[in-house]
This record gives sequence, C-alpha cells and structure tokens, in this order.
Amino acid sequence: ALITVRSAGATLLCTVELADHRDLVAVVSRVRRLLDLDADPAAVDASLTADPALAPLVRARRGLRSPGAVDGFELAIRALVGQQISVAGAATLLGRIAAAHGTAVTIGDQPRRAFPTASELADADPAALPMPRGRAAAVHALAAAVAGGDLDLDPGADRAATRAALLKLPGVGPWTGDYVAMRALADPDVLMSSDLGARRAAAALGIDLADGRPGWAPWRSYATHHLWASRAPADTSPAMTALPTTTEDTP
Repeated sequence: ALITVRSAGATLLCTVELADHRDLVAVVSRVRRLLDLDADPAAVDASLTADPALAPLVRARRGLRSPGAVDGFELAIRALVGQQISVAGAATLLGRIAAAHGTAVTIGDQPRRAFPTASELADADPAALPMPRGRAAAVHALAAAVAGGDLDLDPGADRAATRAALLKLPGVGPWTGDYVAMRALADPDVLMSSDLGARRAAAALGIDLADGRPGWAPWRSYATHHLWASRAPADTSPAMTALPTTTEDTP
C-alpha cells in the first residue's frame, strides 16, 4: 500500500492506494498504530501535568502522541542503521538496502520497491550491506532472529521478554532496546533515560531521569516525547524525525 497522510486543521486526511483492496482493514489498523490514534490524550495529559516540573511542557503541547510503527522489523532496522549517523545519511542507506534486497511491487500503475522482509535480509550477505562491518553484522543478526521466530516485534509481543532478547543481539544496547519497545511494541511507559537529548531537556527543567521517574508511569513514553519536543527545532530528535539521532549504542 502507498499511504499519504496530511494535516487538515484538527483532522488528518489519509489517502491509500492498494495493490489488493482486501488489505484495507489492515492498512487502516497500521496507520492508527503509527499515529497512536487509539490513545486517550486527555488521560495522559492529566497524569503528566501532576508533576509541576513537566507540566509546562505538557500544557504547551496538549495531546502529544507517541508514534508507533507500521512494521516492527523495519522500525528496528531503521534504529540500527541510524545509530550515530545523520538522518539524511540513514535515509540514503535505507533506500540502498530496499533497492538491493526489497521486493518489487506495483501500486496503481507505478512500480515501487517494498522494504525487505526479515527473511530477505537474513538471506543477504552481510558483506554486501552498505555500512560498516559491525553494523552489517548487527542488521543480519536481527533479521535472522525475526525470520527464525526467535524475536517477535509486533505490539502484542511480551515487552519485557522482547527487550531482553533484543539486548542479547550484537549492536543493540539500552537505547535501541527502549526505542524499539516504545515504537514497535507500542509500549506507553518507556523512559528514554539514556538518550542525550532527553537528559538535556530534563536537566533544563531541574529533572533527574536517573530515578526512572516512577511518578510519570504508566505514560513515560509520552513524557519522553515531551522532552524531545521541547528541544525542537534547534535539535532534531527521534520525536520529530522517526529516526534515532542520539544513541550510545555502538555495533
């Protein structure tokens, strides 16, 4: 499917082009997941404004959502590829990966290239991936784990077990594990305490993330997005770009 979403005031307009119209229900579900449309923003805001230090950020951006993903595997690969490089550089690499290993599809009358599945990347030669050897090995290991059924990156997966499994893979540290849990698994309660941008935003408010901020539970993902958003546009953050730009993980 080719999906275009644009803002129209208080609403979003979504245009969908399908290769198979039977996929419409699944597409709508994935778009809702991507845009976090099933959240209750009023409940989230009410809970987070109970912290006087965080309240000004929440009031400035009422209803801020926590973006998900249309495909957990692709999101995880994007997180790995985007480590310690620019967003533009990551986009270029991802396009090259899709061109070399993805599947050709036709939507309408336009030929396109789908992002490779876990099986397709697991079958690829890591040496042929356009990135440093260590990162290529990390991408291949992640693809093999998902293709082999050892790792489930869908929202219904056990979050604690999935994060633990992710951290056993090469190149996956706490930042990537948390980011994937937040986005791919739709976990509403992930505090990105290892993220440099989040720590700086919190420090500016006199907040120490080291204690895990239990008072923000069960909405710590939303609190993280408020911290990220408070640094925009001066700092480009995952909240704005949907790609990691600040991570301490090193494949």
